[in-house]
Amino acid sequence: MFGLLGEHARYVLAMPQADAFKRVLGLPQVTMSGIAVIIGAGIFVLLGPAAREARGAVWLSFVIAGLLSALTAFSYMELASMFPRAGSEHEFASQVFPRWVAVVVGWAMTAALVVAAATVSLGFGRYVNEFVNVDERFAAAMLLVVMSVVSYLGMERAAWLVIGMALVEVGSLVVVMVIGVPSIGNHDLTSGTVGGVLGAAGLVFFAFIGFDEVITLSEETRNPSRNIPRALLLALGISTLLYVGVAVSAVSVLGADGLAAAQRPLAEVGEQVLGSWAGSALSVAAMVSTGTTVLLVLTAASRMFYGMADAGDLPKFLAEIRFQRVPMNALIVALIAALGLLMLGDLRTLASATDALIYLTFLVVNAAVVALRRTMPDRERPFRIRGAIGWVPVLPISAFVVVLVVARELDTASFWMAGVIVALGVGVYAVQRLVGDA
Repeated sequence: MFGLLGEHARYVLAMPQADAFKRVLGLPQVTMSGIAVIIGAGIFVLLGPAAREARGAVWLSFVIAGLLSALTAFSYMELASMFPRAGSEHEFASQVFPRWVAVVVGWAMTAALVVAAATVSLGFGRYVNEFVNVDERFAAAMLLVVMSVVSYLGMERAAWLVIGMALVEVGSLVVVMVIGVPSIGNHDLTSGTVGGVLGAAGLVFFAFIGFDEVITLSEETRNPSRNIPRALLLALGISTLLYVGVAVSAVSVLGADGLAAAQRPLAEVGEQVLGSWAGSALSVAAMVSTGTTVLLVLTAASRMFYGMADAGDLPKFLAEIRFQRVPMNALIVALIAALGLLMLGDLRTLASATDALIYLTFLVVNAAVVALRRTMPDRERPFRIRGAIGWVPVLPISAFVVVLVVARELDTASFWMAGVIVALGVGVYAVQRLVGDA
C-alpha cells in the first residue's frame, strides 16, 4: 500500500519562498512558546473534573496523559526534523498521501486553531468579569485584536513577550506546588480506581494538545531540524512535571472531595493557604495564560494559512509576506474568522469538534511516519524515533492506537461537526483549484 502511495499519490509541496520569514527564534524562545501553549488555561479548568474521576490519584492521570501525548510528539519530532516548514501537518501529509488528504489535514488543523483562539479568548473574558463588569465577548474581541497586533509586529518582538507571559504562567504553577508542600500527607494521594484514573487521563489528554503548534514556528527558528524537536520534547516534559506537581499540591490542600467540587481549583488552593488575595492573583495568572495561548494559536493559524496558500491550496494572497516578514493577510483572515466565531456565543460544541479534528490530524501524522520509513528510507532524519520491527517503527503504531482509544471519549455530535468543517475546507479547496485552472 505504501509503495502505491509513494509512487502514484505522493504530493510534494513546492518549496516555500526563500527566507520568507526571519529566523529569529532560538531553543529557549521556542521551548517557552511550547510550554505556554501546552499549559494554556487547561490546568485552571480541567483539574476539578479530572479529580471527580480519579480522586486523589489524579496526578497519576496527568502522568499517563503526558506519556500518551509523548507518543505522537515523537512522530512530530521526526517529521519536523525532515520537513521544517510553517505548514507543518499539511506539509507532512503531502509527502505521503494524495493531495486532497493534505488539504483536509491542513484545513482541519487551521480550523482547530481559529476555534481555539475564539474559545480561549472567551475564557479570558470570563476571568475579566471577576474584576470588571464588562461583556465577556467584548473583552474577548479586544484580546484577539491586541494579540493580532503583537503577532503582526513579528516573532522577534512577540517571542520576548511570550517568554515573559510564560514565566508568569509557570511561576503561578510553581507557587501552587510550593504552598502545597506542607500539606502533603494530609490527604490520600492514591485513592481512586484504575478505571477512574484512566478515564481522567482521557479527559486531561486535552490539556496537552497544543504541543504540535511548536512546529508552525519552524521557518522562524534557527537550525529548525535540531531545535524544533528538542523544544517540543522539553516543552512537553516540563509541562507534564508542572501538571503533576500542581495536582499533588491541590489534592494535598483541598482533598479529593474539595478539589472535585472546586469551580476555580487553583484559586481555591491559593485562598485556603494564603488568603483571598492569592485567589485573585491566580485568576490574573489565568488571564495571562489565556492571553498567551490566544497569541500563539493566532500566530500558528496564520502560518498554516500561509503554508497552504504557498502550496497553491488556498488563495495566493494569503501567502504574501509583509513588514517584519509576517503573513499579514493570513493573520487578518485568522483574526476575522475568530471574531466571527465569537458572535456565535456558546462555542462548546464547536470546540469539541476541534478535538475530533486534532485527533484526525494525529492519526495522519503517525501514519505518515510509518509510510515515510518505507517510501523515503534514505532521507536524512536529524531526529529519528528508535525502536522498530523490521522497517516499521513501534512508537508511531502505538500512538495511532492510543489516539483511536482516546477519541472514543468524544461524543457523536463532535464528529458530525468536524465532518461539516472538513467539507467546508474541501469546498474552499475545490473553488481555489477551479479558479486557478481557469
